[in-house]
Amino acid sequence: MPSRELRSDAAANRDRIVEAARAELSRSNGAVDELKLHLVAKSAGVGQGTLYRHFPTREHLLAEAYREELTELVDAVAALSAQHSPLDALTCWLRRLVEYARVKRGVMAAIEATAWRDLYSDQHHRLDHALGTLLDQGKAAGQVRDGVDVTDVILLLGALSRVPESEWDTRTPTIITVIIDGLRPR
Repeated sequence: MPSRELRSDAAANRDRIVEAARAELSRSNGAVDELKLHLVAKSAGVGQGTLYRHFPTREHLLAEAYREELTELVDAVAALSAQHSPLDALTCWLRRLVEYARVKRGVMAAIEATAWRDLYSDQHHRLDHALGTLLDQGKAAGQVRDGVDVTDVILLLGALSRVPESEWDTRTPTIITVIIDGLRPR
């Protein structure tokens, strides 16, 4: 991230580049190797020089795409909570998390291990807080069992990392259903 404030046109270019990269990652189900930077620049309506000025490497662009995805996921909690019962909000959020996890798998594979640890350690508390908020709302409404915490759910979600890409669309909904059923009070 630049240390000084960007001009409005530069900030708009940067935002369009990130959005184009996110759209491409989503289209390719997180297949980072299919992310062609010259196509991202073209889709964003900028030249390659502008892209590289903002993101000197693919890794920098992927890290920013990850941050944006995480921000949207965290920000979704308030709207989901306002629109749904606590358990339904949690279910909707976990489904969004599954889509985020698909993109994250590709990003994780592409970002150097040290950079990934730094990025994750800088961001994971936001995800934990969002999930904690949804669990607390569910407990307060009597829709989520007591004694379950964020770490329990994160450990259960760890099963997603073992799902082969070819089975992702069929297995992940089942995993989410099993997690939600396990969160219901007895």
